[in-house]
Amino acid sequence: MYDAGLFTPLGDLSAVSATEFTVLDHPLFPHHSVRVKKSNFCDGTVPAYTGYIDNEAKHLFFYFFESRGIPEKDDVIFWTNGGPGGSSSLGLFMELGPCRVTSADNVTFNPYSWNEHANIFFVDQPVGVGYSYAEYGESVDNSIDAGQDIAAFSAIFFEHFTKFKGLPYHMAGESYGGRYLPVFATAVYEQNAKLIEAGLTPVNLSSIMIGNGCSHWPSMVLTWYNMQCQNISVPPVQTISTCVRLKQIRNRCETLFRSCDDQFNAIDCSAARPFCEDNHARAFYATGHNPYDISKLCEGKYEDTLCYPISKNISTFLNRPDVRKTLGVDAAAGNFSSINEEVNSAFWARMDIMFPTPYYIGALLERGVRALIYVGANDLLCNWVGNEQMTLGVEWTGQVEFASQPLREWEVDGVSAGLTRSAGPFTYATIFGAGHMAPYDKPRESLELVRRWLAQEDL
Repeated sequence: MYDAGLFTPLGDLSAVSATEFTVLDHPLFPHHSVRVKKSNFCDGTVPAYTGYIDNEAKHLFFYFFESRGIPEKDDVIFWTNGGPGGSSSLGLFMELGPCRVTSADNVTFNPYSWNEHANIFFVDQPVGVGYSYAEYGESVDNSIDAGQDIAAFSAIFFEHFTKFKGLPYHMAGESYGGRYLPVFATAVYEQNAKLIEAGLTPVNLSSIMIGNGCSHWPSMVLTWYNMQCQNISVPPVQTISTCVRLKQIRNRCETLFRSCDDQFNAIDCSAARPFCEDNHARAFYATGHNPYDISKLCEGKYEDTLCYPISKNISTFLNRPDVRKTLGVDAAAGNFSSINEEVNSAFWARMDIMFPTPYYIGALLERGVRALIYVGANDLLCNWVGNEQMTLGVEWTGQVEFASQPLREWEVDGVSAGLTRSAGPFTYATIFGAGHMAPYDKPRESLELVRRWLAQEDL
């Protein structure tokens, strides 16, 4: 049994220093600690903090911003970007954070930041991503291992800062976050049993919020054909002859992916992925369109800008020595880059994406954890067609009721913002006119969607 006398919570987050890190630990997690400092950064209207989640030789960087509303009453959101290997600084400075980088020398206040209604973390994970780093060659190549650090961090934070203890906790993200988040939320949920056994307060895991997620990779790849060749979000971007060829490839890929899905086999899955992905992707990139928003052409070379030149400005901004000093970035952390290709390659080599993530979503729903799947309608990579198919296929006791609900429009200020379907704890929604990074393209609509979700209102 855990001895409560071994632990004294810090209590007040505002008590931490602005000049040096305050170290938080917990005897229930002997291998983990958290370093945190005040950081007058990005949003001058609320307290902001930065720090590291330390697990022996692994160090994960995070930002934390208190709510612009009532912090001690507002929910807490954990945010991660995808990749795998993508820095959550893109989510912070390009999409939903308190400020946006407009050039390498300037940030501007974001009135549509999600901290309008919630306290929010942005975490660079897994190790090696963004400002996160490791010693002695430590690395992580799968979501299950990555989730253990996030679960421990979540418990340590809420145990130390009683102001936020017991508040609803939402685990949110986008893209590969569709794989991360159901696994991370499972780690938090199952860790709660350990906390309860020790006489501690469990983390109040309320929901997962997945934006343009790749929770079921075969559904995404197979529907790249639909997005390129059918008049659904935008008119077809491919020639008829290319679409005929892709249709034939798609039929073969359905068989390959079904074999991989039915009984996970490394040989079947490793055969399906390159053949199906490469054929569809090569055809698309030849069009010059942006894979994150097929209504637009790619700006710059994809390898250089990810089709968004602002991503380069963010990297330049975060590599400035004065910015690194303000944030308290460890000297051992290398130059910032928006995506770590080594981490990306390691996860793909492990075929982490091919594991049946929808099983986790169904299991969380059965245990009262709500799930929001929202999708910018112009995204190719993790598109609305594949995500709708995925949501309809999630096995849980409300599956039939969910599938029987017709799609209906949801509105913001009387204007149609997208389509939605919902039953009990499960909601699916599209956002018209948005791409892969929905809060970047449609900040007002995205914030209103999140506000309603946190308030448990119908869309």
